[in-house]
Amino acid sequence: MEKHEHTKAVLNRTSRAIGHLNAVKGMIEKGRDCSEVLVQLSAVRAEITAISKVILKDHIDHCIVDAIKTNDKNTLDTLKGAIDKLL
Repeated sequence: MEKHEHTKAVLNRTSRAIGHLNAVKGMIEKGRDCSEVLVQLSAVRAEITAISKVILKDHIDHCIVDAIKTNDKNTLDTLKGAIDKLL
C-alpha cells in the first residue's frame, strides 16, 4: 500500500470521527436529547467531509497527475466513480 503525504492527518481525523460516532452511540443508549445527538452527528459529518477533502486533494496531486502524464484513463475513470459515490 502506498503511503501518501497526509496519512497521519487522515488517521488523526479518522480517530476524531470515530470518537464522535462513539459519542453518538453513547448518547442514543442513554436516551439523550435528539437535538444533542444531531449536533454530534454534525461533527461526525464534518470530520468525514474533511477526511474526504484531504484524500481527494492528495489523490489529485499524486495519482491523477501521474495518470494524466501516462494517459491512464482507468485511474481517471476510477476517480470519477469514487466522486460519484462520495457525492
